[in-house]
Amino acid sequence: MRSLIPALLLLSLAACVEDVGKGRVAADVQEVTEDAEAEAATPSESAKTLKVDKKGSTIQALGAKITATHPVDFKDFEGEVTLDGDEVTAASFTVTMETLESDHPKLTEHLKNEDFFDVPNHPTSVFKSTEIKKGSNAEGDWTHTVTGNFTIRGNTKRVSFPARIKVEGDKVSADTEFVINRKDFGVVYPGRPDDLVQDNVRMTIKLKAKAS
Repeated sequence: MRSLIPALLLLSLAACVEDVGKGRVAADVQEVTEDAEAEAATPSESAKTLKVDKKGSTIQALGAKITATHPVDFKDFEGEVTLDGDEVTAASFTVTMETLESDHPKLTEHLKNEDFFDVPNHPTSVFKSTEIKKGSNAEGDWTHTVTGNFTIRGNTKRVSFPARIKVEGDKVSADTEFVINRKDFGVVYPGRPDDLVQDNVRMTIKLKAKAS
């Protein structure tokens, strides 16, 4: 019996999933100031508003519990990018949370209820930038730093993260990957005692926009 204990312990440790945030850039998450909306740059008269091309864009998340990781794909969303000259000065997107899809049907439905996103009461998640500036302090080949208000489950936080942004005429492509703590946005369900849910969630966003 004693010889079984170390073996069972090793099997238990082997089954543990690594933190999905390990080695990834953590977003800077702060409380929203009252004048946050006023801080957003006012576009010039020559600025163009480009619609996000949903066919060429993706918004995804990766969460995990002790025993497994679970990718989540947000299937339906709308977005806009403001192009002022050859610079992107603003970006926003709104996700229809009912369309989220995980790697398992039962989990998909669980994510929609009050334990997680409480979709009936909070049908959308929204990001709206307040600042996009060149350069990034994060490690990697990021070209910009994006700051804005991110609303999930009715909780809005000021979030800053690195991004790669490329402008080619009237076409914009952008991508980012960053980690947030779900509890900052009121998603506090702990999971089962023997299979706890990780706090970190990895967001991966790829957007393409073009003039209509």
